[in-house]
Amino acid sequence: MWSKLLIPALLLSGSAAMAGGLPGVTDGPGPNLVIEVADASGVPKGKIVLDLYQSKAPKHVERLVALAKSGAYDNVVFHRVIDGFMAQTGDVEFGKHGKDTARAGMGGSDMPDLKAEFNDVSFQRGTVGMARSQDPNSANSQFFIDLAPAEFLDGQYTVVGQLIDGWDVLNAIKKGDPAANGAVVDPDYMAKVSVQP
Repeated sequence: MWSKLLIPALLLSGSAAMAGGLPGVTDGPGPNLVIEVADASGVPKGKIVLDLYQSKAPKHVERLVALAKSGAYDNVVFHRVIDGFMAQTGDVEFGKHGKDTARAGMGGSDMPDLKAEFNDVSFQRGTVGMARSQDPNSANSQFFIDLAPAEFLDGQYTVVGQLIDGWDVLNAIKKGDPAANGAVVDPDYMAKVSVQP
């Protein structure tokens, strides 16, 4: 199945646990996305907090904040999760929990695609990047969180932030089938996404 994130389905080795953000990456306080994760049956799994890098990718951060504040990210599934690589979500068009998610990964929002804002932040464990198609300027609403370092994505995908809390919840997100490029059956989802200043 085609997905907005066109990157190899590599199974990368894990890394040592990180207690906070990336060393040397400073962007000032917030905004933060607080994501309440639930399993397919609606049982809460916990929260993850993403620190968004407003100065590194202002237009992309503005988009994530707008979609969260409007409620568009609520009930959106983690449609593609590859163990040792990343967890992808954010398809507000085709990825709503409780609806037909067969096309999850192919949609976006009703807002226009964004021009790439590549920056100097490397993809490491917990890094948040914007998913896109083959066109570098096609990111819209989908994003992914790295489960392990993925430096091969540096300079090709826009980094928008870093997971700063909820590592155990991130690691517990239901994984997909490696043979199906990480597609998840009965996926976990973002029950509620809110913004902290």
